[in-house]
Amino acid sequence: MIVELGHFCLVLAFVLSLSQSVFPIFASNSNFKQLHSITLRMSLLNAFCVALSFMSLIWAFIVSDFSVSLVAEHSHSSKPMIYKISGTWGNHEGSLLMWILILSIFGAGLALTQKTMPISQKSLILGIQGSIGSAFLAFSLFTSNPFKRLSNIPLNGNGLNPVLQDIGLALHPPTLYVGYVGLSLAFSFAVAALLTNSFDKNWARYMRVWVQIAWCALTLGIGLGSWWAYYELGWGGWWFWDPVENASLMPWLAATALLHSVIVVEQREQLKSWTVLLAIIGFSLSLLGTFIVRSGLLTSVHSFASDPTRGLFILGILIISIGPPLILFAIRGPKLKTDGPLVLVSRETALIANNFLLICAAIVVLIGTFYPIALEVATGIKITVGPPYFDATFNPIMGLLLIIIGIGPFMIWRQGLTPKAKHIWTISVGISLLTTFIFIQANTSLSIGALAGISTVTWLGATIICGLVIKVRTLKRNSKSDFWQRLIRLQWGMWVAHFGIVIFLIGALGESVFKNESVARMHIGEEIQIGAEKAKLKSIFTRAGSNYEALVATLYIFDGQDNHIGTLYPEKRIYPVERQTTTEAGIRHELTHDYYAVLGDGNQTDGYTIRLYRKPFVSWIWFGIILMASGAAVSALTKFNNHKKSLKALQS
Repeated sequence: MIVELGHFCLVLAFVLSLSQSVFPIFASNSNFKQLHSITLRMSLLNAFCVALSFMSLIWAFIVSDFSVSLVAEHSHSSKPMIYKISGTWGNHEGSLLMWILILSIFGAGLALTQKTMPISQKSLILGIQGSIGSAFLAFSLFTSNPFKRLSNIPLNGNGLNPVLQDIGLALHPPTLYVGYVGLSLAFSFAVAALLTNSFDKNWARYMRVWVQIAWCALTLGIGLGSWWAYYELGWGGWWFWDPVENASLMPWLAATALLHSVIVVEQREQLKSWTVLLAIIGFSLSLLGTFIVRSGLLTSVHSFASDPTRGLFILGILIISIGPPLILFAIRGPKLKTDGPLVLVSRETALIANNFLLICAAIVVLIGTFYPIALEVATGIKITVGPPYFDATFNPIMGLLLIIIGIGPFMIWRQGLTPKAKHIWTISVGISLLTTFIFIQANTSLSIGALAGISTVTWLGATIICGLVIKVRTLKRNSKSDFWQRLIRLQWGMWVAHFGIVIFLIGALGESVFKNESVARMHIGEEIQIGAEKAKLKSIFTRAGSNYEALVATLYIFDGQDNHIGTLYPEKRIYPVERQTTTEAGIRHELTHDYYAVLGDGNQTDGYTIRLYRKPFVSWIWFGIILMASGAAVSALTKFNNHKKSLKALQS
């Protein structure tokens, strides 16, 4: 009965989404303006229906209702409860329903907030959201019904893919989808503005908060995915330029450009047409990522095994959703006027350079992802585009971007530099050159690329720290009585996010440039050297998990003086239901490095293959990502609080 209720709610949500998409049009072309208010209430009801539908599907997984085809295919009665629940979205149909749920929640969020926005503008934005929701609800109902029943009910299900039975991947899709779907609201803002020709700083201010939320979630989602790949897949890395990883990186790059561009519109009412185009591009890349994951076009550990007909349906959504807005932009975009001239030495110029480099980076990733497909279709030749291509193309662009990040915050809107900006840059260059010289003296085998990376990251970190120190000292000198209030009002979101980039890059450089790796066939009692340390295979034993059997190795880590400094427990897990084997890396986290061990094949007679890594600063990658997302969250909360204060002032 609950399953049927969920299916009914999904059908009702489809009807509501269709109505939500057309009501604002009728309201704009008639005297029945109450339809705008009805559209807002309809978006709330739509979100409620989709939420009920999704909760019904979760319930079917919790109680192991194997009469539902999706549950039988992706769950098992012996599976731990947390993975029964996460199994709801660990497949195509369930994750699509989650996508629709998040889409409806964003619409409901807009309907409930930003009270100062004109109701006609809000209604039109929700109408566009409704049209997007209608397309995906049709996709779910007609090609990917999550509530499909089985005529022959199995006693137990097939189970969930073992690599998905992990807390990291349980959290990764929902977080990533908030980022993907959040860009749909920016898209709706842009299309609504094109339809009504209403572009001003208020439009940018309303949209900016949603872009920040989407960017924050997308950043965390990508970070969770790389963290999961690091400790779960046993490949020893955190980013592999996998096509589906690229599919999430491209909208992130576009969203980053959009976030900075919308600030220019809000502050100076410039880059209006460019901001609209970025909003369309950002959501287009999100849909493109959805197409990649669900079409079977690309093979990846992250992708869903879906038939091509579903991919064609999504391709149709992509064309219909993006084609008309791009045509509308081609007609109206060039007519958008910019207030005031653009000065070379200004923050606007720095943000334009930021946007240009981010879009160039996105194009590089797009080419690297789809060129192998185009070549295979045209010639039948299969190739793989991997790290060498991205090292030669993507990394230099990002290096230039880091320089812009260190320059931009010290430029003033309209024209000029902040006090002591040149002084800060000079000090930072000196620190960077000194650091690079020290590394050259300590390690002459470093490549030019590694030295350039170290120099650039040092320079960026020094500019941020020096800039903050000078700002705080200036505040303390000029504002004796209200120092703490002014200190709190500093742009902490920007500084935290930018410093997060520095921390992230220290981790990425440390892991890629200074890591040590050793591989050996080992018997119990034998040792393997890893840099200045060594590891000893102490024992091999088996243990029973909740729904798997594990072969576990015990590795003792010793420092250069033979002091025991830690123990690693790498595993090989066998899942009898799914008939699959997975690798669980043994990891010991230190402040400055990780020890990382992987247990390979072997037996007591021939020994076991052990791969051991020492990875300097690798955990800083995810700490940096958290700081970046936190910076965006702080900025969004600050904007939200300022909006509430403005609303209260108007009401009083």
